Amino acid sequence: MPTEPENAPPSENARPSDPHTGSPGAPPTGSPAGPPASGPGRRRALLAAGAVLAAGLGATVGELAHGGALFGGSTGSGRTSSGAPAGAPPAEAAIPFHGARQSGLTGPQLPATRLLAFDLPPNSPAADRNALRTLLADWTRLLSATAAGAPPDPRLRGDDGPPRTASLVGLGPALAARLALAVPGGLAEPPAFPGDRLDPARGGGDLLLQLSAADPWTLAVLTELTGAAARSAGAVPRWSQSGFLPPTRPGATPRNLFGFKDGTANPDEDAARQWVWGPPGPHENATLLVYRRIRMDTAAFAALPAERQEAAMGRRAADGAPLTGTAEHDEPDLYAKHPDGAYVIPATAHVRLTGPRLDGGARMLRRGYGYDDAPDDRGLLFAAFVRDTAQFTRVQSRLAERDALNPFLAHTASAVAYVLPGAPPGTVLGAQLLG
Repeated sequence: MPTEPENAPPSENARPSDPHTGSPGAPPTGSPAGPPASGPGRRRALLAAGAVLAAGLGATVGELAHGGALFGGSTGSGRTSSGAPAGAPPAEAAIPFHGARQSGLTGPQLPATRLLAFDLPPNSPAADRNALRTLLADWTRLLSATAAGAPPDPRLRGDDGPPRTASLVGLGPALAARLALAVPGGLAEPPAFPGDRLDPARGGGDLLLQLSAADPWTLAVLTELTGAAARSAGAVPRWSQSGFLPPTRPGATPRNLFGFKDGTANPDEDAARQWVWGPPGPHENATLLVYRRIRMDTAAFAALPAERQEAAMGRRAADGAPLTGTAEHDEPDLYAKHPDGAYVIPATAHVRLTGPRLDGGARMLRRGYGYDDAPDDRGLLFAAFVRDTAQFTRVQSRLAERDALNPFLAHTASAVAYVLPGAPPGTVLGAQLLG
């Protein structure tokens, strides 16, 4: 059994790079058959339908920042007037597309998401650069217009204010190398880990696009429109994956498919500047993404006695508190022992192995979604944002070696990407990188 780390006493209260827990549900994947009914109730009705689906599948992941804004972005409870009838609930505020960082990280985490990967078939470097520049400009126009309440497609126009959307665009390492793009040196594929069952058809890609929305309808239409723009630029679809979050009150931590609160802490702005965002210079508002699709054996985990589940997590199921604390945000005491000398938080507990004290204080920003693709294929779409992908590799190596959750988890897909800086007003994504 591994022993307690020899570092200074721990001071961390969360799993800063927790590639092992999930969230349920899934938005529709196809294109809508026709225009939606308009009116203030349209989007709220769709949200309610998605919430019912999520609730029926189980509570969702917590590798996320529980719906609130990160690092000064919009808050999940932000509201704006949209001319609704007197007494009607106000529409939630739109999330600006333009800014120093992309809205998929600075805005609230919206309940419906889709990850889309594309490959750009190789031509001449100049032609490929032009194709990429064209695609990023087209995506910028489409996504910014939609976020601003002037979507190009009538199916996205409702009477309850602009659609709530957020997005994230990243470039894969193979494309960056082929075009000799000046991306950070830390952009690298993780090595193979023990227990990996990666399907190449579900991972990798030259471009990675994450679309998020407040309702499945908006997400379906945006998926169609962005995919059409990609094909027009010569990009070929590689894989896609739907995910979603459960209904969770503002400020609360969602539960994952194992029934535990997950996502208790993410780095604040000061820590993120050190561990998530690039150093001062061209990459300071960029980051690197490590994506993992993780299947969870929820039935087998549920069959464990409650005390064994909590020992594997290192937290209590009822309130999310560490086994050494009384409240969710208490710091785990990794040195606390029972009278018989055994650690209160076991040596193989997930909380212990993901603690920053084992990794020189390194932190990850995590924004995960649950997925449910089949009765025997549901789990977590884990997204870790880091300055250097080696951060993820160090933590995942520890977990793959001795995490008590390993018998209930399987990593089935992987991808990495350089997440572009945002596009300030009047600019397009990738302008600084491509010239």
